[in-house]
Formats: sequence, structure tokens, C-alpha cells
Amino acid sequence: MTQNVIPTPVTGHGLVYAISGFRGAALLALRPDRTGDLTGTDAIVWQHNKNTPYVPSPLLYDDKLYFLSGNNAMLSCFNALTGDSLIDAERIDGLAGVYASPVGAAGRVYLVGRNGAVAVLRHGHPLEILATNRLDDRFDASPALVGNEMFLRGRETLYCLAEK
Repeated sequence: MTQNVIPTPVTGHGLVYAISGFRGAALLALRPDRTGDLTGTDAIVWQHNKNTPYVPSPLLYDDKLYFLSGNNAMLSCFNALTGDSLIDAERIDGLAGVYASPVGAAGRVYLVGRNGAVAVLRHGHPLEILATNRLDDRFDASPALVGNEMFLRGRETLYCLAEK
């Protein structure tokens, strides 16, 4: 991992996905039943060493692992089982600066920028941006999904987005 690991690891498919991107880049898909120094062992199922996030945690959605590059609006998506790249650091127009972790529900992936933009993507590949919406606030916190509602905590306002 890099010097300062902020993103939270995610688990699924019998693996732990650890990621960091401060002064370097690291993504490891690890078997969780190992201990000690795992360098060079079969505990590392696959790894990737570029365009990983500094702050946002990754999103594991079905068999796809989504993550951002640095704090930038550049999205990658990998097959979580094999480590094959499906989307490679593609820019998400309209978003500027991203601290919030991506979330997914109902076949959609949601990305929230610090500039108040919320991008809605189709889950899967190739990258398909379905909508980009703008709220009058700045966002650092990750969205929270509850039932059919999405809560966004801005610097000034708490938003609840839901279907009518």
C-alpha cells in the first residue's frame, strides 16, 4: 500500500480489496485467511498499480470494482474476480474533485463531486453516463442509500433524493 491509506477496504467473492493512492498507487485483491508479510505470495490474487484513489473508497457492485483516480473524476472499473480492466480512468465530465465514495443501486452507480455535481452511470461497461445533476452545495461526504432514498450531506444542506 502507499504511505497514507484513507480508502476503506471492501470485501466480497472471498476476497478483500485494499486500495490507496497517496504518493503512489496500489490496489490488492487479497485472500483474507493469510497473515504476516504477504508480499510475493499467493495471498495476492491480483493487483493494479495506477490511477487509484487518495480519499474515496472503492465500490464493489456485483462482480465489478469501481474506483476513482486520486481525488479526480476519473473512473476505473475492474472485474473483481480476475482483475481485468473494464473501464480505465475515464473522465466523468461535469464532476470536479471527488472525496465522496461511489455508491450503487438499481443498476446505477452514483458519483458525487465537490462542485455539487452528481453523475448517474449505468452499472457495467462500457461507461455510460445517464445523467449529470447539479445541486447548490459542495460535497465531501459519501452518499447514504436507505430504501429508495439517497441522502447527501453538503456543507450547507442535507438533501434527500427519492422517486416521486
